[in-house]
Amino acid sequence: MRTGIATVSISGDFRSKLEAIAAAGYAGIEIFEQDFIAFDGSPQDVGRMVRDHGLDIMLFQPFRDFEGLPEPLRAKAFDRAERKFDLMQALGTDLVLVCSSCHKQAIGGIDRAAADFHELGERAARRGLRVGYEALAWGRHVNDHRDAWEIVRRADHPNVGLILDSFHTLSRKIDPETIRRIPGDKIFFVQLADAPLIEMDLLYWSRHFRNMPGEGDLDVTGFMRAVMATGYQGPISLEIFNDQFRQGSTRGVARDGYRSLVALIDDVARAEPALHIDMPALPARVETTGVAFVEFATRGAEARALEQTLATLGFTQANRHRNKAVSLWQQGDIRIVLNEETTGHADHSWNARGTSVCDIGLQVRSAKDTVARATALGIEPFSQPIGPGELDIPAIRGLSGSVLHMLDSGSGLDHVWEAEFGATDSPKGAGLTRIDHLAQTMSYEDMLSWTLFYSTIFDMRKSPMVDVTDPDGLVRSQVVEAPDGALRITLNGADTHRTLAGRFLSESFGAPVQHIALATDDIFSSVTALIAKGFTPLPIPQNYYDDLAARFDFPPGLMERMQALNILYDRDDHGEFFQVYSKAFAGGLFFEIIQRGSGYRGFGAPNAPFRIAAQKRLRQVKGMPST
Repeated sequence: MRTGIATVSISGDFRSKLEAIAAAGYAGIEIFEQDFIAFDGSPQDVGRMVRDHGLDIMLFQPFRDFEGLPEPLRAKAFDRAERKFDLMQALGTDLVLVCSSCHKQAIGGIDRAAADFHELGERAARRGLRVGYEALAWGRHVNDHRDAWEIVRRADHPNVGLILDSFHTLSRKIDPETIRRIPGDKIFFVQLADAPLIEMDLLYWSRHFRNMPGEGDLDVTGFMRAVMATGYQGPISLEIFNDQFRQGSTRGVARDGYRSLVALIDDVARAEPALHIDMPALPARVETTGVAFVEFATRGAEARALEQTLATLGFTQANRHRNKAVSLWQQGDIRIVLNEETTGHADHSWNARGTSVCDIGLQVRSAKDTVARATALGIEPFSQPIGPGELDIPAIRGLSGSVLHMLDSGSGLDHVWEAEFGATDSPKGAGLTRIDHLAQTMSYEDMLSWTLFYSTIFDMRKSPMVDVTDPDGLVRSQVVEAPDGALRITLNGADTHRTLAGRFLSESFGAPVQHIALATDDIFSSVTALIAKGFTPLPIPQNYYDDLAARFDFPPGLMERMQALNILYDRDDHGEFFQVYSKAFAGGLFFEIIQRGSGYRGFGAPNAPFRIAAQKRLRQVKGMPST
């Protein structure tokens, strides 16, 4: 299956776009007329440059306002088409996209449009060219692929076919199953785009909010299944209009697009195995069963302070690494690794950011399959030299250059603790049992990319994006989680350094994890035990508890117990949620301790503004210790 992307989908000048598209692995491009016009070179120069990058020009687009025009506008439309045909031949492409007319003088009528396209097909055939007709969702008379197909069918010309675009079909809530009735050889080209579900003008929605398949809410997989069921064998290409992408990384957006196409084709092949789609096989999305460890790069006085913080949280140093300056701290099923090495990945992370999370271990069904799938999706694998007695654990690059290591039981990788640290017990500590979730902070413009990263590699679903109110701005937050909640990651996108998340991002030079949430079955018992060990909860004001009492009914004494321990509370139709926060350390990192009711799936979002305000108050108090 040949993949392509419209040049309008990514930022940069034409040359940088071609470099990024070729590097990402696409076979070709849709050349958008504006990119050609802005380029300082002849059509022949453009064609040669595209081919020099190992790419084909799959499609020239768009040709607008063609069909259904009265004379003399009709004659002029054919004259315009002939000039575009000249240009196509100079560029070296044989297919043009004609989108349904929005011209205010266009006259409706299937037969009238079909006659226009039959004549256009005759003219194209004389030059060895083809014409593809696409129904714009906001077309004046044709805004449905079923009507466009009927026009193509009645035009009855071998050089005239249909172009399908997932956005134009799905944005109008047209059943994509209707595509299955169209002969595959009459579909000349397929364009794909996803989008978040937003109620707004179709044209504005299309021009500003399209995104890669899998990043939005449209059923692009269902659309593509229907397309492939027709027997279609042509290219699949991305046509994305997105304000973020227009100012984002050219190479990054191109890579994300290619990743989305590979994952989409794989999804279609698995859903419709009878189609025998021509693509290399890759492992299925990988099941995750939790966080195996979190590793900090740290050193010197900061390492000693972090050890003290872990001790107040009930962790015990279980052992030290057999070869390295690395210690393992445990409690329940939680493993925290402190890496003080002066070489390798941890050393690079320390030099760049100081104490920060540099590595996350994930427990997966198959470590080998995880890295194989990630590599096929264009994600960089990671490795570094291993010492005597150490296990070679598969890994990939994660957010901000961090590393994700994969552990599984089938290949014995989960015995790394015995192999590299000796026998390790799991002390009960203060009753903290497991890592409930990790919070990763990034620039808002990178959120779609990292949502795609997790959801295409792992069997994880994404939640709707929500706004978290900071006194100095908004932070967008989205959750990706395993179906059973075994792995949960909150992605928090900051627009400004004035927010707490944005300041952390700025001051830590892009550290990938801002906080770690630890689960307990009895938060009151755990926090009481932690306070006895020297833990100081983030102080929450009286006003919060007064408001809480007005919103919820509590059993006698519960409110007072929460207030005494600075515990926050939330409730939904499925269960209760208790949470308490540590004070910040190491430039803005912090821990959260939670007790999650069995049916509660949220993260205490209503409490976020009050937590953020409390954390900001502490930052403003000069001389207050950070732990």
